[in-house]
Amino acid sequence: MTNTSTRRSPLERFLSLFADVQPGEGRATILLTLAVFLLLTSYYIIKPVREALILAGGGAAVKSYASAGQALLLLITVPAYARLAGRLPRRRLLATVTLFFTVCLVIFYLLARFAVPLGVAFYLWVGVFNVTVIAQFWSLANDLYTPEAGKRVFAILGFGASAGAVFGAWITGRLIEPLGIYQLLLLSAVLLVVSLVLSLAGEQRRPAEVRTAPGVLKDLTTSLEERGAFDLVRASRYLQLLALLSLLTNLVNTTGEYLLGELVTQSAREFAMAGGAADETAIKAAMGPWIGSFYANFFSIVNLVGLLLQLFAVSRLVKYVGVPICLLILPLIALGGYSLLLLWPALTMVRWAKTAENATDYSLQNTVRNMLWLPTSRQEKYKAKQLVDTFCVRLGDVLSAVAVFVGTTWLAAGVSGFAAFNLVLVGLWLIVAVAIGRRFTQLTGNAE
Repeated sequence: MTNTSTRRSPLERFLSLFADVQPGEGRATILLTLAVFLLLTSYYIIKPVREALILAGGGAAVKSYASAGQALLLLITVPAYARLAGRLPRRRLLATVTLFFTVCLVIFYLLARFAVPLGVAFYLWVGVFNVTVIAQFWSLANDLYTPEAGKRVFAILGFGASAGAVFGAWITGRLIEPLGIYQLLLLSAVLLVVSLVLSLAGEQRRPAEVRTAPGVLKDLTTSLEERGAFDLVRASRYLQLLALLSLLTNLVNTTGEYLLGELVTQSAREFAMAGGAADETAIKAAMGPWIGSFYANFFSIVNLVGLLLQLFAVSRLVKYVGVPICLLILPLIALGGYSLLLLWPALTMVRWAKTAENATDYSLQNTVRNMLWLPTSRQEKYKAKQLVDTFCVRLGDVLSAVAVFVGTTWLAAGVSGFAAFNLVLVGLWLIVAVAIGRRFTQLTGNAE
């Protein structure tokens, strides 16, 4: 994709302060960065709403079980998306899927106006939205950039994602009380539409090398009809490792989220009762805003740290230590965090352990995880990636729900018990990360 025969534009010179943007890449990169910024802003507006509805209505255990339900739902949505991807060109696929989720937000808002209980249903929907729409954006980015270019500019796209997450959580924390929970759904819908417009504009301004490269102009209706997503994963050792990586990462993360949610719910109930709430209805009504505000502040700090990492560390780490080493950083952080939880099983410790884990996940790990798909085929990018980023991720939720059920029902495990469980999983995660790093180096043909 590099074109050294022309000079960088002023925009490209500015972007080059953060990553090695080459001539011809600037316009597409900035449009896609703005698109993912608004996409993550939209998501982080509805994410605290999701937490408030599910935790106040059912508690941390119900949230864990609802996460498992997402995996069952994805058994339907993943094949449906694959069929849609096999029939529609890239631009129509982006528009159709994004507008579908936009309409869903409006429907949820209308249902809320009629006092329809939304906790579990909305939680399930947000899980599908997250792994479908966001994974679709990264499929587009992987399709538009070569492996060489992606390793250079994905840090900028990742910065846009991190900045959107920071802004979304920040604005939610300030609007949730004056506007109320449900009005935020309409704001999220508007931002989603604007993100789609920018994504389509970025796709149109993709670098000339991508437009003319052999095989790249192939329409999705022909390029995606050959094999199913599960067949692609079964046929590739590399894709199997990526699937296992997604499963283990989310299993550790979701179990950690259960610990945080359980302690937050306990604190919210204590707050409500201290404020004079006596009956269960009044207690839950007081818990909702407290939980929403807690998570808005929590996400703000997580995403701010992630943003700083994305801006100042990610591109340099990828450049100087390489993708294989970067893959090991998050599991090592998780190893340290859950080790500390064995000694100090309190809300403060869980909060800051999850802050470090999530901030690294949303910045460095997210960028590197998407880079791992650069050396794959178009079929693998649009079909297998959706499978790995949806079904395999949510399968981790199922296993976490099983662990929560067994741990709380049969073993009476507390925070320390679940922390020990996660430590075992982190050991497996490190082994898989090493194997993927070696295979990635072979596929990309450079010794990192």
